[in-house]
Amino acid sequence: MPSESEPGSQHWIEISVAVDGEAAEAVSALFGQYGEGGAVIEEVPLAPSVAEQGALRPVQGEGVGVRRVAKTFLPAAETSRLEALQQALWHLGRLYPLAAPEVRELGPADWAEAWKSGYQVLRIGERIRIVPSWIPYTPAEGEIVVTLDPGMAFGTGLHPTTQLCLKAMEELVRPGMRILDVGTGSGILAIAAARLGAQVLAVDIEAVAVRTARENVALNGVSDQVQVLQGSVDDAYRGSFDGILANILAEIIARLSPDLARHMAPGGWLVASGIIESRLQAVERALGVAGVEPVRHWREGDWVALEARHRRKERG
Repeated sequence: MPSESEPGSQHWIEISVAVDGEAAEAVSALFGQYGEGGAVIEEVPLAPSVAEQGALRPVQGEGVGVRRVAKTFLPAAETSRLEALQQALWHLGRLYPLAAPEVRELGPADWAEAWKSGYQVLRIGERIRIVPSWIPYTPAEGEIVVTLDPGMAFGTGLHPTTQLCLKAMEELVRPGMRILDVGTGSGILAIAAARLGAQVLAVDIEAVAVRTARENVALNGVSDQVQVLQGSVDDAYRGSFDGILANILAEIIARLSPDLARHMAPGGWLVASGIIESRLQAVERALGVAGVEPVRHWREGDWVALEARHRRKERG
């Protein structure tokens, strides 16, 4: 969202990068660090001639003419900030196949609408609806509405990893459950869990995410159900949880596997997302060493979310 110090006559720079697979999350993290509006990920139709060139692989399951584009915004006057972001993208391009970023200047009126243009009401699963705070929406009977002001934190509902988690949650979260949300970002999963009737502890190592999540929790009126703290699952949080949500990078899920297992209650479950298909086996191996066994998967394109159960605790 625009910063509170933003002058009305300020000009802005829009930076957009076409992203593929795991690069989407890495670019989103950079945009969250440098951009004023966090990261917006849009699905953009490709002309047939572009799709055939194969420079960017189309999103699986979305048709051959669709790719994802990540966008963020910077004040035009902050040239050093733009240069730092461009340099960070260059280094990221050594790890992932990234197209060159596109940069364009926006006037104040253009900015006011452009940063919101990638957001819309999202219908996820049977009942969950993600509604940007500036869009009026009247829910149908039985719908679960999460009102979101994305700020600068990851987790707007636009990314497949978030949507996979929400679909899994719709099946798994029950009223009265105690849920741990690791890497809460914007707070979207924690709020959805609260809307489904759970009590939630949401944690994130980033101060900006904690602040944004707390604002969104208050915006949704679920402060009595959701506690947001700065930290991670390997910090000294006592007790166990009926369900754990981890929409974070695959390597972090693998590293935190022993701590995630330790916090699972008997009969409890873990939903882990943020996993690219090529990293799935490594994550499952790490979970297996911790005594946690995957029992179900949800997929969208190259992305996977898994449900896992603790073998020892299941046997009781």
